[in-house]
Amino acid sequence: MEDELIKKIWDDTLVILKDTLLSTTYETWVVPLVAHSFEDNCFCTLTGQNLAVAILQKNNKEISKALSKVCGKDVYFKVVYDEQLHQQLEKEKQKNKKEEQKEFIKNLENRITASRYDGLKQMRSDCNLNLKYKFDNFVVGANNKFAHAVALAVAKDPGKQYNPLFIYGGSGLGKTHLLQAIGHDILFHKPKLKVKYVKAEEFINDLVNALARGMDKASGKNNKKMNEFRDKYRTVDVLLVDDIQLIEGKVRTEEEMFNTFETLHNAGKQIVFTSDRAPDKFENSPDRLKTRFQMGLLADIQVPDIETRMAILTKLASDNSVNMPVDVIEFLAGVYNKNVRELEGAFNTISAYTSINELPVTVEIVKKIINYSEKRKTVTVEGIIDIVAGYYNISVDDIKSTNRMAKTANARQIAIYLAKEMTGESYPYIGECFNRKHTTIMYSHEKVKSDMVHDRNLSLDIKELTDKINM
Repeated sequence: MEDELIKKIWDDTLVILKDTLLSTTYETWVVPLVAHSFEDNCFCTLTGQNLAVAILQKNNKEISKALSKVCGKDVYFKVVYDEQLHQQLEKEKQKNKKEEQKEFIKNLENRITASRYDGLKQMRSDCNLNLKYKFDNFVVGANNKFAHAVALAVAKDPGKQYNPLFIYGGSGLGKTHLLQAIGHDILFHKPKLKVKYVKAEEFINDLVNALARGMDKASGKNNKKMNEFRDKYRTVDVLLVDDIQLIEGKVRTEEEMFNTFETLHNAGKQIVFTSDRAPDKFENSPDRLKTRFQMGLLADIQVPDIETRMAILTKLASDNSVNMPVDVIEFLAGVYNKNVRELEGAFNTISAYTSINELPVTVEIVKKIINYSEKRKTVTVEGIIDIVAGYYNISVDDIKSTNRMAKTANARQIAIYLAKEMTGESYPYIGECFNRKHTTIMYSHEKVKSDMVHDRNLSLDIKELTDKINM
Protein backbone atom coordinates (compact mmCIF):
# COMPACT_ATOMS: atom_id res chain seq x y z
CA MET A 1 0.00 0.00 0.00
CA GLU A 2 1.24 3.50 -0.82
CA ASP A 3 2.73 5.58 1.97
CA GLU A 4 0.31 8.47 1.36
CA LEU A 5 -2.72 6.19 1.83
CA ILE A 6 -1.21 4.66 4.99
CA LYS A 7 -0.64 8.15 6.41
CA LYS A 8 -4.22 9.17 5.46
CA ILE A 9 -5.66 6.14 7.31
CA TRP A 10 -3.60 6.96 10.40
CA ASP A 11 -4.54 10.67 10.32
CA ASP A 12 -8.25 9.75 10.16
CA THR A 13 -7.76 7.29 13.01
CA LEU A 14 -6.12 9.97 15.16
CA VAL A 15 -9.25 12.10 14.83
CA ILE A 16 -11.27 9.28 16.44
CA LEU A 17 -8.67 8.44 19.09
CA LYS A 18 -8.45 12.05 20.25
CA ASP A 19 -12.01 11.75 21.57
CA THR A 20 -11.82 8.18 22.88
CA LEU A 21 -8.43 7.92 24.63
CA LEU A 22 -7.25 9.72 27.75
CA SER A 23 -5.54 12.96 26.79
CA THR A 24 -2.35 11.78 28.54
CA THR A 25 -2.20 8.62 26.45
CA TYR A 26 -3.14 10.36 23.22
CA GLU A 27 -0.75 13.31 23.44
CA THR A 28 2.21 11.49 25.00
CA TRP A 29 2.20 8.10 23.30
CA VAL A 30 -0.13 8.06 20.27
CA VAL A 31 0.55 11.38 18.53
CA PRO A 32 4.33 10.74 18.18
CA LEU A 33 3.73 7.36 16.45
CA VAL A 34 4.78 7.06 12.81
CA ALA A 35 2.56 5.08 10.43
CA HIS A 36 4.79 2.40 8.87
CA SER A 37 2.94 -0.35 7.01
CA PHE A 38 -0.44 -1.99 6.40
CA GLU A 39 -0.29 -5.67 5.44
CA ASP A 40 -2.58 -8.65 6.07
CA ASN A 41 -5.04 -6.44 8.00
CA CYS A 42 -2.27 -5.45 10.42
CA PHE A 43 -1.56 -1.73 10.71
CA CYS A 44 1.98 -1.22 12.01
CA THR A 45 3.34 1.97 13.58
CA LEU A 46 6.80 2.87 14.83
CA THR A 47 7.75 4.58 18.08
CA GLY A 48 10.95 6.09 19.36
CA GLN A 49 9.72 5.77 22.96
CA ASN A 50 10.38 2.36 24.43
CA LEU A 51 7.71 2.82 27.09
CA ALA A 52 5.03 3.39 24.43
CA VAL A 53 5.02 -0.29 23.45
CA ALA A 54 3.98 -1.41 26.94
CA ILE A 55 1.47 1.39 27.52
CA LEU A 56 -0.26 1.14 24.15
CA GLN A 57 -0.65 -2.60 24.60
CA LYS A 58 -3.36 -1.72 27.12
CA ASN A 59 -5.10 0.43 24.50
CA ASN A 60 -4.69 -2.02 21.62
CA LYS A 61 -8.40 -2.88 21.37
CA GLU A 62 -9.45 0.77 21.34
CA ILE A 63 -6.93 1.69 18.63
CA SER A 64 -7.75 -1.41 16.57
CA LYS A 65 -11.44 -0.49 16.78
CA ALA A 66 -10.73 3.02 15.51
CA LEU A 67 -8.62 1.67 12.62
CA SER A 68 -11.36 -0.81 11.74
CA LYS A 69 -13.90 1.99 11.63
CA VAL A 70 -11.73 4.03 9.25
CA CYS A 71 -10.96 1.07 6.97
CA GLY A 72 -14.41 -0.51 7.05
CA LYS A 73 -13.06 -3.95 8.03
CA ASP A 74 -11.32 -5.67 10.95
CA VAL A 75 -7.85 -4.23 11.42
CA TYR A 76 -5.26 -5.11 14.04
CA PHE A 77 -2.97 -2.49 15.54
CA LYS A 78 0.73 -3.03 16.19
CA VAL A 79 3.45 -0.74 17.55
CA VAL A 80 7.16 -1.47 17.18
CA TYR A 81 10.07 0.26 18.88
CA ASP A 82 12.55 1.73 16.40
CA GLU A 83 16.03 2.69 17.61
CA GLN A 84 16.68 4.96 14.65
CA LEU A 85 13.50 6.91 15.36
CA HIS A 86 14.51 7.10 19.02
CA GLN A 87 17.84 8.68 18.10
CA GLN A 88 16.06 11.11 15.80
CA LEU A 89 13.67 12.15 18.56
CA GLU A 90 16.54 12.64 20.99
CA LYS A 91 18.36 14.89 18.51
CA GLU A 92 15.19 16.92 17.94
CA LYS A 93 14.65 17.19 21.68
CA GLN A 94 18.16 18.53 22.26
CA LYS A 95 17.81 20.91 19.33
CA ASN A 96 14.49 22.22 20.66
CA LYS A 97 15.99 22.71 24.12
CA LYS A 98 18.84 24.78 22.71
CA GLU A 99 16.46 26.86 20.61
CA GLU A 100 14.17 27.42 23.60
CA GLN A 101 17.14 28.53 25.72
CA LYS A 102 18.29 30.94 23.00
CA GLU A 103 14.77 32.32 22.62
CA PHE A 104 14.41 32.71 26.37
CA ILE A 105 17.69 34.61 26.70
CA LYS A 106 16.84 36.76 23.68
CA ASN A 107 13.40 37.65 25.04
CA LEU A 108 14.80 38.25 28.50
CA GLU A 109 17.43 40.65 27.17
CA ASN A 110 14.81 42.51 25.13
CA ARG A 111 12.50 42.83 28.09
CA ILE A 112 14.85 43.70 30.92
CA THR A 113 15.19 47.33 29.80
CA ALA A 114 11.43 47.67 29.51
CA SER A 115 10.78 46.06 32.86
CA ARG A 116 11.08 47.63 36.28
CA TYR A 117 12.42 44.30 37.51
CA ASP A 118 15.54 42.30 36.80
CA GLY A 119 14.53 39.09 34.95
CA LEU A 120 15.67 35.96 36.75
CA LYS A 121 16.65 37.89 39.85
CA GLN A 122 13.07 39.10 40.11
CA MET A 123 11.76 35.56 39.79
CA ARG A 124 13.95 34.29 42.58
CA SER A 125 13.69 37.14 45.06
CA ASP A 126 10.82 39.60 44.69
CA CYS A 127 8.38 36.96 43.50
CA ASN A 128 9.59 33.98 45.58
CA LEU A 129 9.23 31.73 42.52
CA ASN A 130 11.15 28.48 42.06
CA LEU A 131 12.49 28.21 38.51
CA LYS A 132 11.77 24.47 38.30
CA TYR A 133 7.99 24.96 38.38
CA LYS A 134 6.88 25.81 34.84
CA PHE A 135 4.12 24.77 32.47
CA ASP A 136 6.51 23.01 30.10
CA ASN A 137 7.51 20.42 32.72
CA PHE A 138 4.03 19.88 34.16
CA VAL A 139 2.65 16.49 33.07
CA VAL A 140 -1.02 16.79 32.14
CA GLY A 141 -3.37 13.87 32.82
CA ALA A 142 -7.06 13.21 33.32
CA ASN A 143 -6.61 14.10 37.01
CA ASN A 144 -5.43 17.68 36.39
CA LYS A 145 -6.43 18.55 32.81
CA PHE A 146 -9.06 21.14 33.79
CA ALA A 147 -6.88 22.84 36.42
CA HIS A 148 -4.00 23.03 33.93
CA ALA A 149 -6.22 24.53 31.22
CA VAL A 150 -7.64 27.29 33.43
CA ALA A 151 -4.17 28.04 34.87
CA LEU A 152 -2.93 28.61 31.32
CA ALA A 153 -5.90 30.86 30.61
CA VAL A 154 -5.18 32.94 33.72
CA ALA A 155 -1.50 33.26 32.81
CA LYS A 156 -2.43 34.43 29.31
CA ASP A 157 -4.89 37.09 30.47
CA PRO A 158 -4.41 37.86 34.19
CA GLY A 159 -7.31 39.69 35.81
CA LYS A 160 -9.62 39.20 32.84
CA GLN A 161 -11.29 35.88 33.60
CA TYR A 162 -11.34 33.24 36.33
CA ASN A 163 -10.59 35.79 39.05
CA PRO A 164 -9.99 34.54 41.62
CA LEU A 165 -8.85 31.09 40.58
CA PHE A 166 -9.02 28.58 43.44
CA ILE A 167 -7.09 25.31 42.88
CA TYR A 168 -7.60 22.58 45.47
CA GLY A 169 -6.62 18.95 46.01
CA GLY A 170 -4.60 16.62 48.21
CA SER A 171 -0.97 17.05 49.19
CA GLY A 172 1.70 16.47 46.55
CA LEU A 173 -0.56 16.54 43.48
CA GLY A 174 0.92 19.58 41.73
CA LYS A 175 -0.98 22.59 43.07
CA THR A 176 2.19 24.54 43.91
CA HIS A 177 3.67 23.63 40.53
CA LEU A 178 0.66 25.09 38.70
CA LEU A 179 0.53 28.16 40.94
CA GLN A 180 4.17 29.03 40.33
CA ALA A 181 3.91 28.15 36.63
CA ILE A 182 1.29 30.89 36.32
CA GLY A 183 3.73 33.35 37.88
CA HIS A 184 6.62 32.35 35.59
CA ASP A 185 4.48 32.53 32.47
CA ILE A 186 3.17 35.99 33.32
CA LEU A 187 6.67 37.27 34.09
CA PHE A 188 8.01 35.97 30.80
CA HIS A 189 5.23 37.33 28.59
CA LYS A 190 4.21 40.39 30.63
CA PRO A 191 7.40 41.47 32.47
CA LYS A 192 5.98 44.85 33.48
CA LEU A 193 3.46 43.19 35.78
CA LYS A 194 4.36 42.82 39.45
CA VAL A 195 3.90 39.21 40.56
CA LYS A 196 3.98 37.99 44.16
CA TYR A 197 4.00 34.34 45.25
CA VAL A 198 3.57 33.69 48.96
CA LYS A 199 2.81 30.74 51.18
CA ALA A 200 -0.07 31.42 53.57
CA GLU A 201 2.29 30.69 56.46
CA GLU A 202 4.56 33.52 55.32
CA PHE A 203 1.56 35.85 55.03
CA ILE A 204 0.62 34.99 58.62
CA ASN A 205 4.18 35.52 59.87
CA ASP A 206 4.47 38.87 58.08
CA LEU A 207 1.25 40.03 59.72
CA VAL A 208 2.33 38.87 63.19
CA ASN A 209 5.68 40.64 62.83
CA ALA A 210 4.01 43.83 61.67
CA LEU A 211 1.54 43.78 64.57
CA ALA A 212 4.31 43.03 67.04
CA ARG A 213 5.83 46.47 66.34
CA GLY A 214 2.81 48.24 67.78
CA MET A 215 -0.82 49.00 67.15
CA ASP A 216 -2.03 49.81 63.65
CA LYS A 217 -4.00 52.80 62.37
CA ALA A 218 -7.31 51.24 63.35
CA SER A 219 -6.33 51.83 66.97
CA GLY A 220 -5.33 55.42 66.44
CA LYS A 221 -1.58 54.89 66.23
CA ASN A 222 0.44 54.93 63.07
CA ASN A 223 2.18 51.59 62.62
CA LYS A 224 4.70 51.94 59.80
CA LYS A 225 5.21 48.18 59.66
CA MET A 226 1.50 47.53 59.07
CA ASN A 227 1.52 50.05 56.24
CA GLU A 228 4.51 48.28 54.73
CA PHE A 229 2.78 44.91 55.15
CA ARG A 230 -0.32 46.12 53.32
CA ASP A 231 1.68 47.77 50.56
CA LYS A 232 3.62 44.54 50.05
CA TYR A 233 0.50 42.56 49.20
CA ARG A 234 -1.90 45.19 47.88
CA THR A 235 0.29 46.90 45.29
CA VAL A 236 0.90 43.85 43.09
CA ASP A 237 -0.70 42.93 39.78
CA VAL A 238 -0.81 39.20 40.48
CA LEU A 239 -1.04 37.63 43.93
CA LEU A 240 -0.42 33.87 44.22
CA VAL A 241 -1.22 32.42 47.65
CA ASP A 242 -0.27 28.81 48.44
CA ASP A 243 -2.00 26.68 51.13
CA ILE A 244 -4.65 29.29 51.94
CA GLN A 245 -6.36 26.78 54.27
CA LEU A 246 -3.73 27.65 56.89
CA ILE A 247 -5.43 30.97 57.66
CA GLU A 248 -8.69 29.26 58.64
CA GLY A 249 -9.81 30.32 62.12
CA LYS A 250 -7.14 33.03 62.44
CA VAL A 251 -9.51 35.99 62.71
CA ARG A 252 -7.06 38.84 62.23
CA THR A 253 -5.29 37.09 59.35
CA GLU A 254 -8.60 36.37 57.66
CA GLU A 255 -9.58 40.03 58.04
CA GLU A 256 -6.34 41.19 56.39
CA MET A 257 -6.71 38.63 53.62
CA PHE A 258 -10.29 39.75 53.02
CA ASN A 259 -9.25 43.39 52.73
CA THR A 260 -6.27 42.48 50.54
CA PHE A 261 -8.61 40.50 48.31
CA GLU A 262 -11.08 43.39 48.05
CA THR A 263 -8.34 45.89 47.21
CA LEU A 264 -6.82 43.75 44.47
CA HIS A 265 -10.03 42.41 42.99
CA ASN A 266 -11.66 45.84 42.79
CA ALA A 267 -8.56 47.05 40.95
CA GLY A 268 -8.84 44.22 38.42
CA LYS A 269 -5.73 42.42 39.67
CA GLN A 270 -5.39 38.64 39.40
CA ILE A 271 -5.58 36.45 42.51
CA VAL A 272 -4.90 32.70 42.63
CA PHE A 273 -5.22 30.47 45.69
CA THR A 274 -4.33 26.84 46.36
CA SER A 275 -5.75 24.74 49.16
CA ASP A 276 -6.01 21.15 50.33
CA ARG A 277 -9.81 21.44 50.25
CA ALA A 278 -12.63 23.41 48.66
CA PRO A 279 -13.67 26.77 50.21
CA ASP A 280 -17.00 25.42 51.47
CA LYS A 281 -15.01 23.06 53.72
CA PHE A 282 -13.51 26.00 55.64
CA GLU A 283 -15.85 25.51 58.58
CA ASN A 284 -14.17 28.08 60.84
CA SER A 285 -13.90 30.90 58.30
CA PRO A 286 -16.44 33.72 57.86
CA ASP A 287 -18.92 33.40 55.00
CA ARG A 288 -17.84 36.70 53.46
CA LEU A 289 -14.33 35.30 52.94
CA LYS A 290 -15.51 31.91 51.69
CA THR A 291 -17.80 33.56 49.14
CA ARG A 292 -14.85 35.61 47.86
CA PHE A 293 -12.86 32.39 47.33
CA GLN A 294 -15.80 30.92 45.42
CA MET A 295 -16.75 33.90 43.26
CA GLY A 296 -14.28 33.10 40.47
CA LEU A 297 -13.53 29.53 39.42
CA LEU A 298 -12.85 26.37 41.43
CA ALA A 299 -10.56 23.71 39.93
CA ASP A 300 -9.68 20.48 41.70
CA ILE A 301 -6.72 18.15 41.14
CA GLN A 302 -7.15 14.42 41.77
CA VAL A 303 -4.65 11.60 42.27
CA PRO A 304 -2.99 10.75 38.91
CA ASP A 305 -3.88 7.46 37.23
CA ILE A 306 -1.14 4.91 36.54
CA GLU A 307 -0.59 6.09 32.96
CA THR A 308 -0.03 9.65 34.13
CA ARG A 309 2.34 8.41 36.85
CA MET A 310 4.31 6.50 34.22
CA ALA A 311 4.41 9.61 32.03
CA ILE A 312 5.75 11.64 34.97
CA LEU A 313 8.53 9.13 35.60
CA THR A 314 9.37 9.01 31.90
CA LYS A 315 9.71 12.78 31.76
CA LEU A 316 11.81 12.85 34.94
CA ALA A 317 14.12 10.21 33.49
CA SER A 318 14.40 12.10 30.19
CA ASP A 319 14.99 15.50 31.80
CA ASN A 320 17.66 14.10 34.12
CA SER A 321 19.31 11.81 31.53
CA VAL A 322 18.58 8.71 33.60
CA ASN A 323 18.24 5.38 31.80
CA MET A 324 15.16 3.96 33.50
CA PRO A 325 13.77 0.81 31.82
CA VAL A 326 10.06 0.27 31.17
CA ASP A 327 9.68 -2.46 33.81
CA VAL A 328 11.16 -0.17 36.49
CA ILE A 329 8.81 2.67 35.51
CA GLU A 330 5.79 0.36 35.61
CA PHE A 331 6.88 -1.01 38.98
CA LEU A 332 7.39 2.42 40.59
CA ALA A 333 4.13 3.79 39.14
CA GLY A 334 2.34 0.86 40.77
CA VAL A 335 4.02 1.26 44.15
CA TYR A 336 3.74 5.05 44.51
CA ASN A 337 0.09 5.66 43.71
CA LYS A 338 -0.96 8.38 46.14
CA ASN A 339 0.69 11.57 44.93
CA VAL A 340 3.29 13.04 42.61
CA ARG A 341 5.60 14.22 45.39
CA GLU A 342 6.35 10.73 46.72
CA LEU A 343 6.84 9.53 43.14
CA GLU A 344 9.41 12.27 42.48
CA GLY A 345 11.06 11.57 45.84
CA ALA A 346 11.48 7.91 44.97
CA PHE A 347 12.90 8.81 41.56
CA ASN A 348 15.43 11.23 43.08
CA THR A 349 16.54 8.66 45.67
CA ILE A 350 16.95 5.91 43.06
CA SER A 351 18.75 8.07 40.49
CA ALA A 352 21.15 9.44 43.13
CA TYR A 353 21.89 6.04 44.70
CA THR A 354 22.46 4.22 41.39
CA SER A 355 24.61 7.07 40.06
CA ILE A 356 26.85 7.31 43.14
CA ASN A 357 27.27 3.55 43.36
CA GLU A 358 27.50 3.09 39.57
CA LEU A 359 24.66 0.58 39.52
CA PRO A 360 22.20 -0.22 36.71
CA VAL A 361 18.57 0.75 37.29
CA THR A 362 16.80 -2.60 37.59
CA VAL A 363 13.66 -3.67 39.43
CA GLU A 364 15.64 -5.80 41.90
CA ILE A 365 18.04 -2.98 42.75
CA VAL A 366 15.18 -0.49 43.01
CA LYS A 367 13.35 -2.77 45.45
CA LYS A 368 16.38 -2.75 47.73
CA ILE A 369 16.79 1.02 47.51
CA ILE A 370 13.18 1.72 48.51
CA ASN A 371 13.04 -1.17 51.01
CA TYR A 372 10.22 -2.81 49.12
CA SER A 373 8.85 -6.03 50.54
CA GLU A 374 7.33 -8.72 48.32
CA LYS A 375 4.91 -9.39 51.17
CA ARG A 376 3.60 -5.88 50.88
CA LYS A 377 -0.10 -6.11 50.18
CA THR A 378 -1.68 -4.27 47.27
CA VAL A 379 -4.75 -2.45 48.60
CA THR A 380 -7.65 -2.16 46.15
CA VAL A 381 -11.06 -0.52 46.35
CA GLU A 382 -12.82 -3.84 45.78
CA GLY A 383 -10.74 -5.47 48.51
CA ILE A 384 -11.68 -2.71 50.96
CA ILE A 385 -15.40 -3.07 50.14
CA ASP A 386 -15.19 -6.82 50.78
CA ILE A 387 -13.49 -6.40 54.18
CA VAL A 388 -15.85 -3.62 55.33
CA ALA A 389 -18.88 -5.67 54.27
CA GLY A 390 -17.66 -8.65 56.33
CA TYR A 391 -16.82 -6.43 59.30
CA TYR A 392 -20.38 -5.06 59.47
CA ASN A 393 -21.97 -8.38 58.47
CA ILE A 394 -23.65 -7.09 55.31
CA SER A 395 -23.19 -8.06 51.67
CA VAL A 396 -21.00 -6.36 49.09
CA ASP A 397 -24.11 -5.90 46.94
CA ASP A 398 -25.77 -3.97 49.78
CA ILE A 399 -22.83 -1.56 50.02
CA LYS A 400 -23.01 -0.91 46.28
CA SER A 401 -26.80 -0.71 46.25
CA THR A 402 -29.17 2.23 46.85
CA ASN A 403 -30.11 0.79 50.28
CA ARG A 404 -30.29 3.71 52.73
CA MET A 405 -30.74 1.79 55.98
CA ALA A 406 -28.55 3.34 58.68
CA LYS A 407 -26.29 0.30 59.11
CA THR A 408 -25.70 -0.08 55.37
CA ALA A 409 -25.27 3.65 54.71
CA ASN A 410 -22.76 3.90 57.56
CA ALA A 411 -20.71 0.95 56.27
CA ARG A 412 -20.81 2.39 52.75
CA GLN A 413 -19.45 5.77 53.85
CA ILE A 414 -16.69 4.13 55.89
CA ALA A 415 -15.73 1.97 52.91
CA ILE A 416 -15.61 5.07 50.71
CA TYR A 417 -13.45 6.91 53.23
CA LEU A 418 -11.00 4.00 53.51
CA ALA A 419 -10.91 3.56 49.72
CA LYS A 420 -9.86 7.17 49.23
CA GLU A 421 -7.38 7.23 52.10
CA MET A 422 -5.73 3.86 51.45
CA THR A 423 -5.64 3.59 47.65
CA GLY A 424 -5.29 7.22 46.59
CA GLU A 425 -7.55 6.49 43.61
CA SER A 426 -9.52 9.37 42.08
CA TYR A 427 -13.07 10.22 43.20
CA PRO A 428 -14.53 9.30 39.78
CA TYR A 429 -12.82 5.88 39.85
CA ILE A 430 -14.03 5.14 43.39
CA GLY A 431 -17.48 6.33 42.31
CA GLU A 432 -17.51 3.67 39.58
CA CYS A 433 -16.65 0.99 42.14
CA PHE A 434 -19.55 2.07 44.37
CA ASN A 435 -21.98 2.82 41.49
CA ARG A 436 -22.15 6.45 42.56
CA LYS A 437 -21.29 9.93 41.29
CA HIS A 438 -17.91 11.34 42.29
CA THR A 439 -19.61 14.19 44.17
CA THR A 440 -21.29 11.62 46.44
CA ILE A 441 -17.90 10.00 47.04
CA MET A 442 -16.39 13.38 47.95
CA TYR A 443 -19.23 14.09 50.40
CA SER A 444 -18.96 10.67 52.09
CA HIS A 445 -15.17 10.96 52.43
CA GLU A 446 -15.37 14.41 53.99
CA LYS A 447 -18.25 13.42 56.30
CA VAL A 448 -16.39 10.44 57.80
CA LYS A 449 -13.22 12.52 58.08
CA SER A 450 -15.15 15.18 59.98
CA ASP A 451 -17.12 12.73 62.18
CA MET A 452 -13.94 10.97 63.31
CA VAL A 453 -12.88 14.13 65.17
CA HIS A 454 -15.64 13.77 67.79
CA ASP A 455 -16.76 10.15 67.37
CA ARG A 456 -14.30 7.90 69.23
CA ASN A 457 -16.14 4.67 68.31
CA LEU A 458 -15.94 5.54 64.63
CA SER A 459 -12.22 6.25 64.96
CA LEU A 460 -11.70 2.87 66.61
CA ASP A 461 -13.65 1.11 63.83
CA ILE A 462 -11.54 2.88 61.20
CA LYS A 463 -8.32 1.85 62.96
CA GLU A 464 -9.42 -1.78 63.29
CA LEU A 465 -10.51 -1.92 59.66
CA THR A 466 -7.26 -0.33 58.50
CA ASP A 467 -5.30 -3.03 60.34
CA LYS A 468 -7.45 -5.76 58.75
CA ILE A 469 -6.95 -4.32 55.27
CA ASN A 470 -3.19 -4.11 55.76
CA MET A 471 -2.87 -7.68 57.10
